[in-house]
Amino acid sequence: MSQTITVECVSPQLDGTAIDTVVTLPTFRRPEHLLLTLASLSAQRGAPRFAVIVMENDAEGRAGLDAARPLFDAGAIEGLVLVAHERGNCSAYNAGWSTALERFPAMRNLLVIDDDEVAAEDWIARMIAVADDLGVDIVGGPQVPKFEAGARTQYENHPVFTPHYRATGTVPILFSSGNVLIRREVLEAMGAPFLDTAFNFIGGGDADFYSRCRERGFRFGWCAEAPVFETVPSRRTEFSWLNARGLRNGAISAIIERRRGGRHGAPKRIAKSLGLLAASPWRSLRLGLGTGSATIGLYHCQVAVGRLMAEFGRVNEQYRQAERN
Repeated sequence: MSQTITVECVSPQLDGTAIDTVVTLPTFRRPEHLLLTLASLSAQRGAPRFAVIVMENDAEGRAGLDAARPLFDAGAIEGLVLVAHERGNCSAYNAGWSTALERFPAMRNLLVIDDDEVAAEDWIARMIAVADDLGVDIVGGPQVPKFEAGARTQYENHPVFTPHYRATGTVPILFSSGNVLIRREVLEAMGAPFLDTAFNFIGGGDADFYSRCRERGFRFGWCAEAPVFETVPSRRTEFSWLNARGLRNGAISAIIERRRGGRHGAPKRIAKSLGLLAASPWRSLRLGLGTGSATIGLYHCQVAVGRLMAEFGRVNEQYRQAERN
């Protein structure tokens, strides 16, 4: 086990050779909601026997570890809790995914849910069924927003809160790791570290991972009937957060394209960014009229500006201060 990972508790008589499905759950300073997420996993129906790996990413405070430990020690949840000592969401995912491969040699399916989400009661069963039916390697599902009191719910149709796809079936690629199933062979082929830790505090490590998976020939699917419900704090409906997220999304897309295209792809990438910037006022106008919100309409402009800012090294680390995210 890497020195950046320590396993803090393991459920009694855990037999990794008897489990073919593992759910990985990163957590950072959300102990109360972590318990809600774990409760939704305990309530799964129709799922095969599965284990849960909680990745505590606050090596100092360890509030998530303290909240989860009694459940695992008592065997109420089968699996383990580890501490990922290197801060950042990519580091947490890498810790959990590596541990799943090591501790569960019979694992076929790895699923991911975040500590601000609650799974539908048949989430695991539906994700596995769609992966089997479609014959794909990676399956995503919707993250349905559940706005906290005081949130501006008029922004529920903002692109940052709406799923990328509507219908179950094969899709060209995925963008988020908040609700996903990954086959074991994908992780073995891609190798650790799976997510590039350069994305630890800006986000986008999952999108970069999927881009590399597509280059390797892995196929993607979508399960519209397997939602997770994401708690959205009111601060995420403020203009400052929505603006920062739009700029960040644009920057991430440019960074990933730069990594895939190399130095010789710069002219094409910059031309695309300029083209998107030129088209963004009209696209934003159409989005704003369609949603009845000028704030939502600005999204296309923000993405285009964010792409150009990234060319000059200006990228917002929206995950650096989690309490503001």
